[in-house]
Amino acid sequence: MRGNYEISGMSCAACSARVEKVVGSLDGVKNVNVNLISGVMTVEFDEEKVTEADMKKAVESGGYGMQRAKTFAEKKEQKKIDDKKERRNLLFRFAVSLAFLLPIMYLSMGHMIGLHLPSFLSGEENALKLAILEFVLTLPVVAVNRIYYISGFKKLFSGGPNMDTLVAIGTLSPVIYGVFAIVMMILGGSGSAGKYVHELYFETSAMILTIVTLGKILEGRSKKNTLDALDKLTDLTPKTATLIDGDKEITVNVEDIKVGDVFLVRPGESIACDGEIIDGTTNINEAEITGESMPVEKGAGDTVYAGSKNIDGAVKVRASFVGEETTVAKIIMLVENASGSKAPIARLADKVSAYFVPAVIAVSVISFAVWLLCGADFEFAFSRAISVLVISCPCALGLATPVAITVGTGKAAENGILVKSAQSLEVLGKIQNILFDKTGTLTNGIPAVTDVIPDETEENTLEQIAFSIEKQSEHPISKAICEKAVQNGVKPLEAVNFTAFSGFGVKAEIEGETCLAGNLKFMEQNGIDAGKSAEFAEKLAGEGKTPVFFAKGGKCLGIIAVADTEKSDSKKTVEKLEKAGIKSVMLTGDNEITAKNIGEKLGISEVKASLLPADKEKAVSEFALGGVTAMVGDGINDSAALARADVGITFASGTDIAVDSSDVIIMSGKTEDILKSVSLSKAVIKNIKMSLFWALFYNVVGIPVASGVLYPFTGLTLNPMIGAAAMSLSSVCVVLNALRLKKWKYKETENEK
Repeated sequence: MRGNYEISGMSCAACSARVEKVVGSLDGVKNVNVNLISGVMTVEFDEEKVTEADMKKAVESGGYGMQRAKTFAEKKEQKKIDDKKERRNLLFRFAVSLAFLLPIMYLSMGHMIGLHLPSFLSGEENALKLAILEFVLTLPVVAVNRIYYISGFKKLFSGGPNMDTLVAIGTLSPVIYGVFAIVMMILGGSGSAGKYVHELYFETSAMILTIVTLGKILEGRSKKNTLDALDKLTDLTPKTATLIDGDKEITVNVEDIKVGDVFLVRPGESIACDGEIIDGTTNINEAEITGESMPVEKGAGDTVYAGSKNIDGAVKVRASFVGEETTVAKIIMLVENASGSKAPIARLADKVSAYFVPAVIAVSVISFAVWLLCGADFEFAFSRAISVLVISCPCALGLATPVAITVGTGKAAENGILVKSAQSLEVLGKIQNILFDKTGTLTNGIPAVTDVIPDETEENTLEQIAFSIEKQSEHPISKAICEKAVQNGVKPLEAVNFTAFSGFGVKAEIEGETCLAGNLKFMEQNGIDAGKSAEFAEKLAGEGKTPVFFAKGGKCLGIIAVADTEKSDSKKTVEKLEKAGIKSVMLTGDNEITAKNIGEKLGISEVKASLLPADKEKAVSEFALGGVTAMVGDGINDSAALARADVGITFASGTDIAVDSSDVIIMSGKTEDILKSVSLSKAVIKNIKMSLFWALFYNVVGIPVASGVLYPFTGLTLNPMIGAAAMSLSSVCVVLNALRLKKWKYKETENEK
């Protein structure tokens, strides 16, 4: 049996891994996958060996919640409500945290920038008042962000510490020591006040909680993009359809169509579900589904897809796949599943937390116990334990990646490259395969005139008749022919009695003579001898071009060929990727002849044509098994493949769904800017590794000193205040190192292997 279940309480990759582990360990569970983005767990299990109740118990034992998954429509509506509520909650928490952080910073650190405390708080005699006031101001920040402590300690005690655990430990330790200092000030009298007032770290806790909450707000906005993409996909199909019941035409909801039902699709309407045309001919725009830029001629026996648009003829369609079985629905499922299936590359904090947090707590407790057993007083032993917790707060470790990524993404934006996440920027520099969609990515994505071949007449005469008759049509090929005529300064003649013949061509009268435009079959039906133009047309078709015949007064004037042309920088980009050791592959829904022709021009040896969205997604998955894979696309039909790839790249001119499903957006539309993004990624990764080394080095040296290892030999201890200062200094070093990325400049030769 296969089931989908919603998992609540997850906040990072460690959470989803934990859920997969506890459920996967149950006898009878064959396969389990947890999607962090959507919060859905998919399980294949033997219901005779394990029940839903067993799985729920296992999930809850790890500190999470589980319930049966809602349908996509239900989730969509509920998600809007929950997201709105969560955004309000996060904004409230951030506002409260910031409001109390500012006065805490003034009280604790204002003197460093020349600010003076009021008389009733200054001086040693008022030190206890100052300490208590800082503590009181810190409590609201801790209270509104209590979720970190609830979640962090719950995960810790269940054996699966995560980022919340790090935040909880790192922010609670300074508060505990601050309370200890206040108690010592009270018990020790005025003599102790001057000593302990400088050992308060309440501002550290308030600052970390405020910054982490701000990060959650920004992270929430990033995750929302994926769900927005799914929302837009659902809007592709119409809400109603015209069902044919005998002689009647009945308007019904799309959900009510069943397999075998026959429905009517009029010109300009979108197709309600996948099916087969049983009557009529038309041109269908399938760009949203297959990515093919040219409209496809369809007639009886041909397959049509939900979400594609009928251009000119009325057709009757018998439903083959409905509801969640349609191509569009499968794209939605693929995007939803793929968006959460990527393994995080460098979320070091999540990876380290499982070992780092227990180790630090153990060192702290051992230090406390050892010093008590060695005869040290309680204050000394407690100070050593707290010093370990304070100095080991992995701020530098936590900052190394996000600060470098922040600077790197800013630098990318300066170069017209928008990067959505830290993971994306890291993965870019490790790409081994790059898979390109054809239409709109390597090519311009719109038909353009490539050849004008007159037959025993002047070229201007052919273009003038073509312009005159085609300007009355809305067909994309007609628009391309008209644009070319305008560029050449051709003046159109008056055309009357314009008539369109779906799937064949158009007819009109110009200067009192019948003029035709269309395919070879249309010419033959009207008794026109195409002559040599037919031979040229066959050759052009072999090159992946679409030839259009024109005739006037029963005589063929010639042909005009139209095709989707390659971008000017595509070939150069492919060549440079090859030099960098990155393999280029073309994936397209277009026909094999056209695809291979474009591939040869650009120097791409591996071309996969006639692919549906699911085929593209499958191809990406296969290449990803052999190395880090990027997908470059700009259409709705590319969205699942973009989400499945290790990194998805699109252009700002792409569809909203492609933009939402991708990880990197190239604003200029130039394929060569992909090379810039790869180069910048390598620089960022190098910077992160350097920062991580020094952050880890600081912890390796600092923790033993903080625990008092050197005290018996040198009398040296690490005061918690010095520990906090050292922790801050390590963070400053990481930030300064990251700022060096601002000087980065792209060099064309640096990507070469």
